[in-house]
Parts: sequence; structure tokens; C-alpha cells
Amino acid sequence: MNRIDRYVLRAVLGGVLLVMTVLLSLGALFVLLGQQDDIGVGRYTVWKALAFVGLNLPQQVWEMLPISALIGSLLGLGALARGSELTVMRAAGLSVWQIGRGVVLAGLLLLAFGVAVGEWLAPPMQQLGREVKAFAKFSNVSFAGSGDAWVRDGDLIVNVERQTGDSQFGGMMVYELGPDNRLQSMGRAATAREVGSVAKSVAKPGGGREAASAWRLEQYAETRFDGDCSIASSSAGRTLESNVGAEFLGIAATIPGQLPSTALWRMIRHLKTNGLDSREPVFAFHSRIARTVAVLFAVLLALPFVFGSMRSAGAGARIGLGLMLGIVFFLLQQMIESGAIVYGGDPALFAWLPTMLMAAAATVLIARTR
Repeated sequence: MNRIDRYVLRAVLGGVLLVMTVLLSLGALFVLLGQQDDIGVGRYTVWKALAFVGLNLPQQVWEMLPISALIGSLLGLGALARGSELTVMRAAGLSVWQIGRGVVLAGLLLLAFGVAVGEWLAPPMQQLGREVKAFAKFSNVSFAGSGDAWVRDGDLIVNVERQTGDSQFGGMMVYELGPDNRLQSMGRAATAREVGSVAKSVAKPGGGREAASAWRLEQYAETRFDGDCSIASSSAGRTLESNVGAEFLGIAATIPGQLPSTALWRMIRHLKTNGLDSREPVFAFHSRIARTVAVLFAVLLALPFVFGSMRSAGAGARIGLGLMLGIVFFLLQQMIESGAIVYGGDPALFAWLPTMLMAAAATVLIARTR
């Protein structure tokens, strides 16, 4: 690494750090504002809401990294362009690709940072934040187990397999206990969805309020035990009232998109071994890797713009351009995600498509830069 590479590297990383700080501050503020309705429920206080926000910051860092890399690179390289430093480098005989070595190095460092945060730091901290919030809000509910969620709520014991949406799970087992803790019934639903809450308040010594959740259990099969007899029945659906909501169950049965790659790989192998649909976790697995790799191409995409018409533009114009490109990438990713799940197709190809398009755009624009 020569001196020019280090100089470009510092400029890019400085711009990315500045943009990440601003975006992270705004993101933390929005998360805190989103907690206002929950503050005062159970033992969920302002301080625990702040702890929840802090524990979710690494996940926000990972999610914002591609757009932060793009805008920060535009700002950092733009400052070099406005000071005619890039022009001097070109006049000294350096090609765009030679100047881009420092940009590539910055992208590789950001990529490694994204892997560390997205795989090892963000998932456990986000899980801890959800546990802090859930246990504070639902103080009368106990939780045990890992992988699947096992929860006891009074005379009910609930087990859910995996979360497939914000309020939907891919299967639920319901065990009802009698006054002597003997099993009265057991049932299984193919899918379980939280459909709202019921007007049920819980009086507690410390004050506060809690509402029971209403669950819709689809394709429900049940076995009831009466002495030495057992009675089996099935129905298209059942409504279940419980103090346990989707938010609480989600602390163990996590949405595939929030799992690290290693956990997603284990989930995919399990689903394929048992002949189950694995498209959603396969898409989440490849999408997670592709979004991390996109950081490198987001940094490179900024390079051709600082040599073109944006060379003498101000910081505001560069931020606007970065936001526009970042929003296009985000919307494209969301549309492709919906299409991959709803309309089928190769989930790996759909997951990599936005990153491949960004890589192609960066390569073509740099090659055409003079």
C-alpha cells in the first residue's frame, strides 16, 4: 500500500464514518420514538427502552452500511475532487483503476467490518434487547428453551417452531394443564397468527397494564384426556387467548432475515432433510451475504461520479445522489424479495440480483471514465 492508497483510504473511511454517525443517530431516535407506546407497560421503563435502543444499534449499523458506504464515499472522494487532488493524481499518470485501489481497500475493510457486526455482534445483542423488552413487559410469563420457543402462561404451555412473519409462526403446540398440573389436552396448529388483543387487564402491585393476545390457530388438531380415555378432534381453526404475544415468542423463534448466516445454514439443512419448504431461509441466507458484499461495490460506485459531472458539486448534491442511489437499491431489493417468495424462482439468484446490478453498474461506469 503506497501513500496515495492510504490517503484515498482515509478520505473514504472518514466520509463513511461521518455519514454512519448521522444515520445512526437518526435511526436510534426513530427506534426510541417507536417505544413510546410500550413504556409503562409492565416494568418497561424509559431506561429499559434506552437499553433496547442501544442493543439494537449494531443491527442498524449493519443495515445502514451499504448506503453509508455509498454516501460516505461520495463525500470523501468528492472532497478530494473539489480540492483538485484527484486531478493532480491523474496528471501524474495514475489511471482511474490505480486511484481506485485505495477505494477497493476501504471497501474491503468495510466488508470485513460488516461481516463482524452482522454475524457476531448484531444478532446476540438484538436478541438480548428483545429479551430485555419482552421480560419487562410480560413479567408474569416464564420462558425456557432454545431454537423453538417454549413458554408457560398460567395453565398453558406453548411451543412454536419458527417465526415466518412479524406476527405469524410456522406451527404451534398448545398444552393445557389442570389444577393438579396434570395434562388435560394437547393440540397442534399448522400455523399460528396473532390477530389482535382482547380487553383483559392484569392487576399488579407495582401498577402498569397488560393485555391478552388473541391467536388464530389454523388446521388445529387436539387430543383431550379424561381419566383413562382420550378424545381426538380436529377443526379448521381455533381462537386462543393468552398473555403471550408474538413479540415475546419472537425472542426465540426469530425471523429468518434476522438470523446470522451460520444459523440460517443449519435451518436450511434441517428443512431440506425433512422435505420442508426452504425457499425463505435460502433467500435470507444469500441475501445476507449479498448485502454485505454490496458494501464493496457501493464504495466503487462512487468513484466514477467524482470524475464526471459531480466533480465540482457541493456536499448537498452528493448526499442527494447517494440517497437516490441507496433508495433505488433498497426498493429493488424489497421488490425482488417479495417476488422471490410470492412468485417462486431461484431464491439465490433473486437475492444476488441487486448486488450484481450494482457491481455491473460500477464496473461499466469506471471503465467509461476518462
